[in-house]
Amino acid sequence: MARIDRYLTPDDLAASLRADVRAGLTASPKVLPPKYFYDGRGSALFEEITRLPEYYPTRAERSILEARADEVADLTKARTLVELGSGSSEKTHLLLRALRRVGSLETYVPVDVSADAVEGALPGLVEAYPGLTVHGVVADFERHLDRLPTEGPRLVAFLGGTIGNFEPAQRARFLAAVGATLAPGDAFLLGTDLVKDPARLVRAYDDAAGVTAAFDLNVLHVVNRELGADFDVTAFAHVAVWDADAEWIEMRLRSLAAQTVRVAGLDLVVDFAEGEEMRTEISAKFRPDRVAAELTAAGLRPASWWTDDAGDFALSLGLA
Repeated sequence: MARIDRYLTPDDLAASLRADVRAGLTASPKVLPPKYFYDGRGSALFEEITRLPEYYPTRAERSILEARADEVADLTKARTLVELGSGSSEKTHLLLRALRRVGSLETYVPVDVSADAVEGALPGLVEAYPGLTVHGVVADFERHLDRLPTEGPRLVAFLGGTIGNFEPAQRARFLAAVGATLAPGDAFLLGTDLVKDPARLVRAYDDAAGVTAAFDLNVLHVVNRELGADFDVTAFAHVAVWDADAEWIEMRLRSLAAQTVRVAGLDLVVDFAEGEEMRTEISAKFRPDRVAAELTAAGLRPASWWTDDAGDFALSLGLA
């Protein structure tokens, strides 16, 4: 059985893009939000990134799930699995199968801003898990947490290290909102990339094959297509930088020359100086005490902490 609730329409997404791009291109320094990487081409590039030798997080998180999914299932005995930012839902199969084995799972709720991602995942899920209710939700998980199914006990999963894309204040608000929506008996499973050798981190976001560079530059193609901008994509270069104070990677686009960009859809003209850098993503890296403190501040009780064998990535279970 499958159904989809839609709390975001194409018009909503277009309005958000206009607002975010206007705010970002008129800010100092300039920024573009990473969520606009993921059109069809960007999503395909990211899937390619996850297979690169330099990019360890996806493999590390999967290895934890392969080793610990049964433990997660036994601890939570979730009736409903909610996945925020589900995308293709691939790693989630490890959790779905584990919850099936303990006999608790009744409903899976993939939540994503992309209707295509939710719609594309549903047929395979229904076929793979006979009797499972698949309740897709097209929504912004920062705005629509209170509209998600509440049949408990629930396990809400936020995987992939996506929490690292949030600045600290934004992250605190999001985690507090998650904590506020969970009822006693519910649990929150969080994936976080861990602090490690800066040179290795930079390589993970600036691979030798240039796939991450293409992914970063793709946001300019999105703005050109959706907002009638005239970015010359070849006039920008991808840069990855480790900020030791903030303990995060920044991805930036560096203007290779002084140039002027027109964004027809916003009636906006933007000047770039030669060498000026526009931030497109942060990816915060974490330490165990920081994760525990942030979960506690959100009203959750840190219950379990698992890492891969190399200690590169962690999954944390917080209980309501």
